[in-house]
Amino acid sequence: MEQNTSLQQQLLEAGVHFGHLRKKWNPKMLPYIFAEKKGIHIIDLNKTTEALQEAAAALKQIAKSGKKVMFVGTKKQAKEIVTECARRINMPYVTERWLGGMLTNFNTVRKSVKKMQSIEKMLNDGTFDSITKKERLTLARDKDKMEKVLGGISQLGRVPAALFIIDIGHEHIALSEAKRLGITTFGMVDTNCDPNRVDFAIPSNDDATKSIAIISNYIVAAIAEGLAERQAAKEEDVDESSSSDDNEKKAARLQAEAEAESGRGSRPASGGGERSRGTSQPKRRIPNSPKRTSAR
Repeated sequence: MEQNTSLQQQLLEAGVHFGHLRKKWNPKMLPYIFAEKKGIHIIDLNKTTEALQEAAAALKQIAKSGKKVMFVGTKKQAKEIVTECARRINMPYVTERWLGGMLTNFNTVRKSVKKMQSIEKMLNDGTFDSITKKERLTLARDKDKMEKVLGGISQLGRVPAALFIIDIGHEHIALSEAKRLGITTFGMVDTNCDPNRVDFAIPSNDDATKSIAIISNYIVAAIAEGLAERQAAKEEDVDESSSSDDNEKKAARLQAEAEAESGRGSRPASGGGERSRGTSQPKRRIPNSPKRTSAR
């Protein structure tokens, strides 16, 4: 309970509770609105805390399972925060412009990423030394343009498992693509948006830098925790497998030693058996011969 209180206090200080003007509100946000003050809706921080913790728990499990979470925030206030947060936990992000089809036409986007990476490699290893300075400059500019838009998803090999969106109204294209592909969506939802459009809505001020930062950092901490647990589980499995291998080797060695011991003990017995069989044959023949002569 104290943790919730302190979290609510931090949210309050960051201005997470400030919504939009009443005339801009979406009626579907009514359950999350606490009051109205000077024409501005005030978000209920109790609801925000609950939603944030629920979203964080779900994202932690996604990260623990080894899946990727894409961060999306192309508005001016969110760019730097989203970039820094996503890089900290090595997750993909989009902060410049959402290219139409970035998820629904992912294979084509991957081709563009590979093209960007090949140009970068060729510029660095001297492959383009033979071309003119103007051509090299044009290629470098093209690469920089692609890097700006696609740099955040350059390491993404497949469609992510979840999207964390800063403003679901502003990122409506990303949201609709995720919905179409059945990707789980998490989002900061202000009083002018429809919370039913995302799977996990976090009612909060999505315009203030401090508000975006506190929510994003909380989510990142949860994902980092999930990644740490995944790593710990991997190391534990490695330790268990190595110890089981050692046990198997030890058991095999003991078994081999036991077989060797039993083999040494059984040789004389078998030899004696052969000799006894050999001596018994003449014993049977000797008494039989007198019987045959007496019969005659």
